Amino acid sequence: MRRSTLCSIIPPHILRNIAERGDDDARADAQRALETTEQSRGMRMIATEAVMAAVSTGEKRRTIYDAQHARTLPGKRIRGEGDAAVRDVAVNEAYDGAGKTYDFYKKVYARNSVDDRGARLDGSVHYGVRYQNALWNGRQMIYGDGDNRYFNRFTLALDVIAHELTHGVTQYTAGLEYDAQSGALNESFSDVFGALTKQYSLKQTAAKADWLIGAGLFTNKVHGVAVRSMKSPGTAYDDPILGKDPQPAHMRDYLTTDADNGGVHVNSGIPNRAFYELATLLGGKAWEVAGKIWYRTLTRELEANANFQRCADATWKVAGELYGVASAPQEAVLSAWKRVGLNVSASVIAEGPRVPVKERYGTPAGAAELPAGVPHSIGQLPLATSVDSGTRARPRRL
Repeated sequence: MRRSTLCSIIPPHILRNIAERGDDDARADAQRALETTEQSRGMRMIATEAVMAAVSTGEKRRTIYDAQHARTLPGKRIRGEGDAAVRDVAVNEAYDGAGKTYDFYKKVYARNSVDDRGARLDGSVHYGVRYQNALWNGRQMIYGDGDNRYFNRFTLALDVIAHELTHGVTQYTAGLEYDAQSGALNESFSDVFGALTKQYSLKQTAAKADWLIGAGLFTNKVHGVAVRSMKSPGTAYDDPILGKDPQPAHMRDYLTTDADNGGVHVNSGIPNRAFYELATLLGGKAWEVAGKIWYRTLTRELEANANFQRCADATWKVAGELYGVASAPQEAVLSAWKRVGLNVSASVIAEGPRVPVKERYGTPAGAAELPAGVPHSIGQLPLATSVDSGTRARPRRL
């Protein structure tokens, strides 16, 4: 059975830990956040049906509302498309973050908003009382103010805004079910394009980027640098109240659990690390080649129930279609997945990408040009590190 979908940036295990270990006020805030998020599940399912029938504007259209610490949406309209900045920093951050995300998708992948038809980008700030999360509810963005104890306001991180809006992109494309591996892929694609939006905004190369998701969300009281690390899953935080980052970086540590819709926020560390490996193997700007492979895979190749193996196979085929069979990008995809314990299926490699036979060992007609600095041949790739390529999972408990 397909579970109800709720895409929020803070994993439930962090909130549960605070609800169990924090002081009285912290426990109350975390419990309220868990309950509020759970109540939003039904809201999201209704909103998803509504948004599919909504008329898109055809152009960039942002509207930011003030929920005024209530849970009734959208709230009071504060700033619309083209309006001047206001005094409320959260309103301006939500407006600017939605704009930067829109611009990233439009300029890099020629995508017109989350639905590719100019869907409105609405957002409500100051949602609830000290609400410790941000989420995409299927129709709009919702931002909490944080509790100022463990969490700062959720509008301050561009990658968080882009992460949540990418759930909208997934909603209109692959529609990845929010359960187990397909749900972890749903979260991972949001992390990937959240990170790429930030890198694009900062004009960072893959080598210069921090590969952190949600840097700045934690207050100074928390022993941690971010909510997740794509470069080193499992190391983002280690705090006596919030707990230790449980993300695995390799299939040998895959987490089997019924919590968090089958561990969607945890096991996403594996495909996250695969993308990081690909981006750093190729070098340069990660959104140009690695990002294009991942974008095409999400929007054209994956089915709702896709698992990690299906994603690995699809990205390898897409890399061949875009850049040529046995090209450096295709070989880098193979290596990146192998480093996290997944091998592209032998049957998929034998079949090869969907290109004419006469072009199998050259560059396919209409293939994308590789940017300057990106390896064109296998010999230009950095040497791969030795990894265990076995895919057998060792169950752990969350």
